[in-house]
Amino acid sequence: MTKRVSQWATAILFCGFLTLFGVLHIVLPDREFSPVENRTLAQFPSFSWRALREGDFTAGLEKYLADQFPLRDSWIGLKTRYEWLLGKREFHDVYLCGDVLISKITDTSRAESGLGYIKKLADKTDIPVYVGLIPTAAEIWRDKLPAGAPSFDQLAYLDEAKAAGGNWVDMYGALDPHAEERIYYATDHHWTSLGAYYGYTAVAEAMGFTPAPLGEATVASDQFYGTLYSTSGVHWLGPETIERYRDSEGITVEDPVKGETHGLYVDSYLSEKDKYSSFMGGNTPLYIVTNPSAASGETLLVVRDSYSDSLAPFLTDLFQEIHLMDLRYNRQSVAQYAESIGADRILVCYSVENFVKDADTVFLGQ
Repeated sequence: MTKRVSQWATAILFCGFLTLFGVLHIVLPDREFSPVENRTLAQFPSFSWRALREGDFTAGLEKYLADQFPLRDSWIGLKTRYEWLLGKREFHDVYLCGDVLISKITDTSRAESGLGYIKKLADKTDIPVYVGLIPTAAEIWRDKLPAGAPSFDQLAYLDEAKAAGGNWVDMYGALDPHAEERIYYATDHHWTSLGAYYGYTAVAEAMGFTPAPLGEATVASDQFYGTLYSTSGVHWLGPETIERYRDSEGITVEDPVKGETHGLYVDSYLSEKDKYSSFMGGNTPLYIVTNPSAASGETLLVVRDSYSDSLAPFLTDLFQEIHLMDLRYNRQSVAQYAESIGADRILVCYSVENFVKDADTVFLGQ
């Protein structure tokens, strides 16, 4: 009798659970975007007999039900916490290292070809080419990684890159002595503004300039949750601060594609999930930054990834005009563009993680 009661109780609880979440799924409106995961969510798929026959409709329905599952964000966090209690320390290619999240480099398919394209660029143009590949937290904070965790040898790759061509900018040498400082975000893959400052000093010294002092920090936001917070499912870490060390007075940033002009910072992003895009305004094919009060009258072309968004405010100390070119969206010859704008120097500036997987580096060599 007791066994039968227990079975009935289990069945009732299970049915009640299904009913509750079925009702919630009907009552709650579908969400288009998850700020926690920082991605667009699947919507109900369009029905057709062909889509049903070929399996597209059922596949879309499955994704829709998963993305629109009631209280999805809370369940993801609960699942990740449970796995952490069981001893797991890697979540969706992100290592949980105490109170810090560190991205794992998983794709190195373009590592060698990228270096070859840098050499082609240096050989193609008479404009001095500087190469500043930025080691990520997985290298500088290697001692924080879980014991035995596999990690791409960025230091060996940087040694190889140093010999590939161009003038070397020693980003590792600038960052490693400050490894005990907050030079990377705990919930994001980017370096902080402090880390970007140390990168700036490496650029300045490689180019023969004297770097300006760091200056005082201004807190732009104290509610920043980065991309690693979103992708890992580790949702129990606290928010971080985004700091700025340069103001925008007298400096203009032109986005010729969007036809917009603004300052170094776009504060509207501070009220959104993607607060890092408050630097410069986020990803775009090209930014042109002008500072009439710069230390030199030179023009710099930066071929870059998003790490340069927080580096650019410091570079305005040195250059009157800076062109920030993102080859993911701006697929033209780097050498030809540099010549067309009368660039005095070219800086290739990527994080190692992005550079070793980016197929668009092919445009460096054209």
